[in-house]
Amino acid sequence: MPKPPSVSIIGAGPAGLMAAEVLSLAGIQVDVYDAMPSAGRKFLMAGKGGLNITHSEAFPQFLSRYGKRSAILTPMLNQFSPERLREWVLGLGVTTFIGSSGRVFPAEMKAAPLLRAWLHRLRSHGVHFHMRHVWQGWTVDKQLRFSVNGTQQLVQSSAVVLALGGGSWPQLGSNAAWLPVLEQYGISIAPLQPANCGFSVSWSEYLRQHHAGQPLKPVRLSFTSLSGAAIQQQGELIVTEYGLEGGLIYAVSAVLREEITTHGTAAITLDLLPDLTAAEISTRLNTNRGKASWTNHLRKRLGVDAIKFALLRETLTAADLNNIPLLAATLKALPVKLLACRPLAEAISTAGGVCFSSLNDNLMLKTMPGVFCAGEMLDWEAPTGGYLLTACLATGQAAGVGVLDWLRGQEPIVIQNQ
Repeated sequence: MPKPPSVSIIGAGPAGLMAAEVLSLAGIQVDVYDAMPSAGRKFLMAGKGGLNITHSEAFPQFLSRYGKRSAILTPMLNQFSPERLREWVLGLGVTTFIGSSGRVFPAEMKAAPLLRAWLHRLRSHGVHFHMRHVWQGWTVDKQLRFSVNGTQQLVQSSAVVLALGGGSWPQLGSNAAWLPVLEQYGISIAPLQPANCGFSVSWSEYLRQHHAGQPLKPVRLSFTSLSGAAIQQQGELIVTEYGLEGGLIYAVSAVLREEITTHGTAAITLDLLPDLTAAEISTRLNTNRGKASWTNHLRKRLGVDAIKFALLRETLTAADLNNIPLLAATLKALPVKLLACRPLAEAISTAGGVCFSSLNDNLMLKTMPGVFCAGEMLDWEAPTGGYLLTACLATGQAAGVGVLDWLRGQEPIVIQNQ
């Protein structure tokens, strides 16, 4: 009697766990391997300040958030849509709600209860977890190689799902150690780049010493690339010692990164008073300030706090600050030059990864039958707001379904050593 199939999943993040769920529900023996001591570490960290699981906006708009990869991801997101994701979460006993921004959160706002329920269900379906297993590729006879506490362990599987994450947050396991392993087998991989990242700015020493870490809100960011693409978006930023962080700049980080890559820098403007026109600003400033200092006049009449005033001083001289038309114009369009993306290890997520041209429609590597890829290690990116997690789960489900299709009559795995 032939031995029943078994599948090895390497990576215990959302994509790998979703693939494990699909396969275990179909009665397949699933073993999940991860280099970290416990599963879902980046998932837990991402939910520390409130787990954003998906977004409630209209589906066509939702799909557009994936930019150049929206067409490729659409079939997978159709199968695991935001609505389907919320149903799946409810099936784990966790209710969700839609926030004022349209983002969807679990009722408790935390990742830990959801992950605990999910792992419990997977174990009840027979999924085995093997932690502290560092994947190192394959042997010449097609066995998986793991390093376990300094010793080598070999595993034979009917199929493999690689869900190894990107290159951001290496301390939580997403260290891109898989990249040279796959490159030696000739797999096409787009260079990893920071996504949802901060940017470096050449602030003055005074601003770095006295205002680093302060929030900047509300502000409107505007950017027009040298190729003519225009962006305008409102939100919040954090002024850091090295530049700018925060959801507003994360949302447009892809186009800013491309501009810096192509032209060396990216020039943005910040509207520090998005609720007022330049004319309204001038009118308020032209009122009699009495004995109040100019700084207090700006604060009382316009709500210009210390950080916004410090940013004005980065651009304007003391004389310029008393030129009301110039001051009003600068408050509406403060120029900021972005010099570079922050390092990949600091980014929330990763752009680049295994090229879709190396995969078939079921996310199986074309040159390595029986080996599938899912999650952030694929070449796609999306802003924060629930889009990252939704696509990780959707690609994990697609890989799991792909494995099932492949196991229904395909020949054994063949690894082509290069």
